[in-house]
Amino acid sequence: MIAIEDLRDWRGTAVITQDGAKIGSLEAVYFDTATQEPAFVSVRVGLPLSAKLVFVPLTDATVAPKHLRVSVDKKAARAAPFIELDGELEADAEAAVYAHYGMPYQTGSSGERRLGRR
Repeated sequence: MIAIEDLRDWRGTAVITQDGAKIGSLEAVYFDTATQEPAFVSVRVGLPLSAKLVFVPLTDATVAPKHLRVSVDKKAARAAPFIELDGELEADAEAAVYAHYGMPYQTGSSGERRLGRR
């Protein structure tokens, strides 16, 4: 389990794959609103003028002094749903993030959002 408070301090830190390939830099943490546990991070990828934020799950992620190691490969992460650097994840786009990684998605019992940013 990775504490959200710890991950917020890691903004700008490298996010890497299991084999050490760099995906990009951690931008923000998204938590599951039902469990209050960290579920995804947004990762800055691309060149400065064409950068975007992709969503990467924290399932089986580990932290080290200079990086966050995630369980997905670079190709899958780079092809993930994204938002612009100054954008926000819209409620109707949440299901696509989960679907991209083959993860089940369900809104709250009253239709509330599944992901929140911290």
